[in-house]
Amino acid sequence: MKTSQIQALERLYRRRIPQAEFCTQELAGRLVELSLDIRRQIGILVNRSGMVEYVIVGDERGLVIPELRDYPLGKRPLRGLRLIHTHLKNEQVSEDDLTDLSLLRLDLLAALLFSPEKRRISVQMAWISPTSSGPSTITGAITTFERVDLECARFLEELEADLSRSTRAKSSGVEALERAILVSVTVEGTRQEAEDSIMELRELARTAQIEVLDEFIQRPRSINPRFVMGEGKMRDVVIRALQHGATMLIFDQELTPAQIRSISAMTELKAIDRSQLILDIFARRAQTLDGKVQVELAQLKYLLPRLTGRGVQMSRLMGGIGGRGPGETKLETDRRRIRDRIASLERELKELSRGRDQRRRKRVKASVPIVSIVGYTNAGKSTLLNTLTKSRVFTEDLLFATLDTSTRRLRFPLEREVIITDTVGFIRSLPASLLGAFKATLEELRDADLLLHVVDASNPRFETHIQQVNRILDELELGDKPRLLIFNKSDLLAKLKKSDTIAFLRVRQFARTCGGIMIAATDRTSMSPLLEELQRRFWPDESSLID
Repeated sequence: MKTSQIQALERLYRRRIPQAEFCTQELAGRLVELSLDIRRQIGILVNRSGMVEYVIVGDERGLVIPELRDYPLGKRPLRGLRLIHTHLKNEQVSEDDLTDLSLLRLDLLAALLFSPEKRRISVQMAWISPTSSGPSTITGAITTFERVDLECARFLEELEADLSRSTRAKSSGVEALERAILVSVTVEGTRQEAEDSIMELRELARTAQIEVLDEFIQRPRSINPRFVMGEGKMRDVVIRALQHGATMLIFDQELTPAQIRSISAMTELKAIDRSQLILDIFARRAQTLDGKVQVELAQLKYLLPRLTGRGVQMSRLMGGIGGRGPGETKLETDRRRIRDRIASLERELKELSRGRDQRRRKRVKASVPIVSIVGYTNAGKSTLLNTLTKSRVFTEDLLFATLDTSTRRLRFPLEREVIITDTVGFIRSLPASLLGAFKATLEELRDADLLLHVVDASNPRFETHIQQVNRILDELELGDKPRLLIFNKSDLLAKLKKSDTIAFLRVRQFARTCGGIMIAATDRTSMSPLLEELQRRFWPDESSLID
């Protein structure tokens, strides 16, 4: 472009539009004049005070809107900027225009059309408006500029209020820290397995006090290395999330650092994966020093490869003669600090491990049988411990309600007793960093004489849960440890008998085949078969311990 054209574009920043108008006729005429002169589309982004914040020059087909960091979306339904731009070929508002309107949550979009033969400027507007099925874009009719009757300030105020009411109306009323859309993209397994996995992700979100607004499941032929799903589908998901008033996207599959960067560049919504969600839950639930150290260690190991920087502009320049350019960048400094912190936490974890080793040796030396409770998360492990030992370990109908190891004594008649240890629950796709950090705690399972594998008998996916727990025990080299299957929630199973007899019979048959014991962890009277089995295993010659 010529210097005079650039200067003319820069002078557009001095323009001021009255708040009652979306654009003045003089400014619209100037935009059309400049656009015809340089043969490119020109757009301006105007704030609600009427100030021109951005001047954008595209090509003859469209514009590329820059990153709007000075106007973050936050929790507002609209951004506070309206786009006014020219169309060289007199074409109507395009799909690309509507995508930008929805994706960026602009207040208003106006296309300026010019008819050379009539020497007249026409306008076509589009905006986001709430409908019965959710917010959608509305495109107005083409009209001459002189006939536009729009009091801009009042229109935008009422529109934003309507969108806010629409978003609140769809809320479940649950007090939530975030509002999320769940996304599952998988090329393996069946559709049913994908639905089971995203249902579990929904429970994880509920545990983290996140309100789930919608779900997407896609099973493509291959995973997109940049956006997980295709870019067009990703845009649709982001637009749907913004329409629902979501603040984050939660992916059921683990995202690579490159995928996180690409998704973050497309939208201002937070994007996290299943692993980060589990880590956040663990960070909130950990109470003991052991638990806090292990969670922080896992979080740092997860974060390290996902750090991003801003390049050499944040570097510390080398001083003195012979300096050869940028020194250690901010990103490198952060990585070094994280590595140092990881090393410090690992040393602290070893110290804590020594204390656990001493306590374990005392228990082994006392020749008291040790029983460890393992199982899928929310199967009722802590409830079982409370019922058996009359303890008050925290329990709640949430995934990972308790993380810290709890040890209690279970007393039998004739001065007999066993030590029962409750451990953290397992889950499918447990983050490798988390499993590695918790290995120190799970080492207590090595000293156990018996593993009580608690299964939620009322869960239709109980067989998959058993397989997942067995796989994790094999990873911990505990596959040969004696174990006893405990099918919990038999009271809920009894209700299932009335509604789904086939499912009820399947659970009963499975329990009989594998020698499992049916109990209801909330009912102490159902514990007799379990106590008798413990007696038979540890004191086979003493048959009168249980009354």
